[in-house]
Amino acid sequence: MSTHIITAQSKTIGKIDRYDAALDKILDANTKIEVLGEGFIWSEGPAWVKDGEYLLFSDVPANTIYRWKKGEEITEFLKPSGYTGIPPYSDEPGSNGLIINRVGNLVSCEHGDRRLAEMPLTFGGKRTLTDNYMGKRFNSPNDVVQKSNGDYYFTDPPYGLRQKEDDPSRETPLFGVYRVDKTGKTTLIIEDLTRPNGLAFSPDEKTLYVAQSDPDRAYLMAYPVSVDGKVGKGRVFYDMTSMVKQGLKGLPDGLKIDKKGNIFTTGPGGVLILSPEAKLLGRIDTGEATANCAFGNDGSVLYITADMYLLKVQTQTIGNGF
Repeated sequence: MSTHIITAQSKTIGKIDRYDAALDKILDANTKIEVLGEGFIWSEGPAWVKDGEYLLFSDVPANTIYRWKKGEEITEFLKPSGYTGIPPYSDEPGSNGLIINRVGNLVSCEHGDRRLAEMPLTFGGKRTLTDNYMGKRFNSPNDVVQKSNGDYYFTDPPYGLRQKEDDPSRETPLFGVYRVDKTGKTTLIIEDLTRPNGLAFSPDEKTLYVAQSDPDRAYLMAYPVSVDGKVGKGRVFYDMTSMVKQGLKGLPDGLKIDKKGNIFTTGPGGVLILSPEAKLLGRIDTGEATANCAFGNDGSVLYITADMYLLKVQTQTIGNGF
């Protein structure tokens, strides 16, 4: 696989779909979807680095993490990013979801190495945070979020395996959502989803949202979080299955939350903007299957990874964590 990366200049795509007047306080009427770069195979997992003011994001098939900074060319930051073994492995061997943790290190979900890993951004190698549950290797960790107490929560669908759910190297019979506490103990917290994908906490951390990228059950789920870090019975927060059946590109995938609790979730047609009460306010319609998003800069800029593109949208809100 090869890529020809272009750092775009003054190019826009798509449109903003407005469904509720409340969107006017989130996105200006003249908001554009700006193209920052193109030519990727499948862009994913954007993460803003506050100390340095740049964005890191994955190209999963290319086994590469790229770096974008205003005024500079997009450059290769890390390769290999998620598979360090003998090639070939699968069509999605690289890193997927990325975050910058509470001490400023890069945490990556690695398809090929089937683990959650941490790496300093300046000097030093990776360390494995977890690569198994009860001795059984994960499928392909997909996305990760860190709670304010330092615990990690991540999802483990089969997308990084060579034969996906039918791969003979699978060791666990389920596609779980897991928690890794500060001692390194890994716990299975959700075991009944068919394709868990992106995840995020509400601002008060009392709710864990989990996207399910199953075209027949394309849901955003909501789980109550107890003080001990466990989650209760989930409920369907927003059902996107009908949108999938209408032929809109994309599935529920990555998501982020703003300070007011509004949810920016990738899904059919682009990035859906939902109120904390699960009302659809609008959609950032990229025209492409859209993988993930992340707030950056002062918290008001939303970066979006959509198929071959890296995109930017200026908002009138502030992302949670800024």
